[in-house]
Amino acid sequence: MSGRRHFPLFDGATSVSNSQWIKVETVDGTFDAYLALPPTGKTTNAQGVVLVQEIFGVNEHIRGVADQYAMDGYVVLAPDIFWRAAPRIELGYAGDDMARALELRKSVDVEKAVKDIEATVKALRGKLDAGAKVAAIGYCFGGLLSYLSAARGLVDAAVPYYGGGIHNYLGEAANLNVPTQFHYGALDAHITPDIVTQVSDAVKSRPNTEVFVYPSADHGFNCWSRGSYHQPSAALAHGRALEFLAKSFAK
Repeated sequence: MSGRRHFPLFDGATSVSNSQWIKVETVDGTFDAYLALPPTGKTTNAQGVVLVQEIFGVNEHIRGVADQYAMDGYVVLAPDIFWRAAPRIELGYAGDDMARALELRKSVDVEKAVKDIEATVKALRGKLDAGAKVAAIGYCFGGLLSYLSAARGLVDAAVPYYGGGIHNYLGEAANLNVPTQFHYGALDAHITPDIVTQVSDAVKSRPNTEVFVYPSADHGFNCWSRGSYHQPSAALAHGRALEFLAKSFAK
């Protein structure tokens, strides 16, 4: 998928989202990443977002979220984390697709995935002005990777949504020195309240960290393609994330 996508506005004009797949180089090989530009199509005077997928690949929803942040004025790059096993795979959220997604997640080497994020950040910085900042925003598995990217100093800020497995890496929380905003659903059976408490306790002493829990939200509440989508929580979280990025990038 590449090129321009036009969204009609009420006055008859059009808003243009510029998007394309690009190549990212690593020591292990080359993988694809989905690049979405602001409506101007320019990268000057813009900040960056590395958008990290769920276990379902850089599918239509993740590309839509990338476009959403691009429409907010960010230069967004979404790396294909599953490129070693299943390049450019796009999966749904149930049945055989869910089984395949879980299989792929188990096959991923987390350390290699973090290196892929590092390569993605480098590629994105290469498209931005000198001194521009980059945040990692991730969902589920991508939430874990965005947290690790922040803890290891690869990005300037991070926004993990319902990051699966973060509680297994809380030893790295002491190194969390960039602004990080966590989002969780209170009804999430995968990331239970005790796990959220563990994460909150581990990061509360770190500078510029926030943890939000949405009472009516389940796992995956930000994904409009899933049955667990909860629009009020998704809208509130998106607004919080935008305000957080604006403040974090201004520092």
